[in-house]
Amino acid sequence: MKLALRISVLAAAAFVMSMLIWQGVTAEGAPDPLRPNTSSTVAFLDIGILVFREGLECILVLAAVTASMTGAKRAHRRPVAFGAAFAFLATLITWCVAVRIVGSLGDNMSALDLQAATGLLAIVVLLVIMNWFFHKIYWGGWIRAHNRRRKTLLENARTAEISQKRLWWGLILLGFTSLYREGFEVVLFLQSYHLRLGGGVVLKGALLGLVLTAMVAVLTFVLQQRLPYRKMLITTGVLLGVVLLVMVGEQAQEMQLAHWIPTTPIAFLEPHIPGWMGLWFAVFPTVETLVAQLIAAVLVIGSYFAARRFGGGPTGGATVEAHAPSMAAINA
Repeated sequence: MKLALRISVLAAAAFVMSMLIWQGVTAEGAPDPLRPNTSSTVAFLDIGILVFREGLECILVLAAVTASMTGAKRAHRRPVAFGAAFAFLATLITWCVAVRIVGSLGDNMSALDLQAATGLLAIVVLLVIMNWFFHKIYWGGWIRAHNRRRKTLLENARTAEISQKRLWWGLILLGFTSLYREGFEVVLFLQSYHLRLGGGVVLKGALLGLVLTAMVAVLTFVLQQRLPYRKMLITTGVLLGVVLLVMVGEQAQEMQLAHWIPTTPIAFLEPHIPGWMGLWFAVFPTVETLVAQLIAAVLVIGSYFAARRFGGGPTGGATVEAHAPSMAAINA
């Protein structure tokens, strides 16, 4: 089972990489900072990675909450699942509301200004997701808070301090908050892509992320498989780092188009940056785009080393990108 899973993952990764290389080399496109150069395929993959990353973190929280619900307590998993389902519906409603709000803003702003504004919002969300200190607090506080609430509900139920109805509503709320927080982040991030490329690309990317998340959920909750969460989080963390650099490069380009920042070409780099670098990785021969990407890389890498230096970091067991805590450690 494990060998077949590894072979399938490696085969899928090899296929995706071959398609990226083939399309990147054969695609036409010049790194012109005065022309939008976003590839729908790049956006599709970026969205899929982000949705899968957030879905994976949601599964970890739900797994931590339901890990001790075995035997006679197994029935308590049902209200948690109901809460997660309600949160998914709430995420869809939030998406519709956010699209309407962004659309109404478009009546008072130019298209370029609105794209630049929503792009900044997406980068802020992605920087938060990639921040190591944030995830240290997330795993140290968010998951433990959910587990403390679960323990309180179950202990009070045993001592008859709360009714069965209140217990179910409490567990539903646990499931709801476990998923909706991740969904809200995804909704904010995807507004930029929806504005630039339309709902079709966003839907395809989101479906890709949901399919991958569903596969992990089935293995975790149905087949009770022990998955390599640590390696999966590290891999998706690295991929999100690439997404961040692409988003920052595109955002800087959009701000140049909207005349928010100047455009300073680097003449000696123009002949050496092929078109597919701009199309796939948003690498353009301008001072502003390259400096923005450098700053983003420094912020993420710097927060990693700062978390290791001042907050215990990966060796302390709380940083999500370093490794996912075990279920036993979480429940403790």
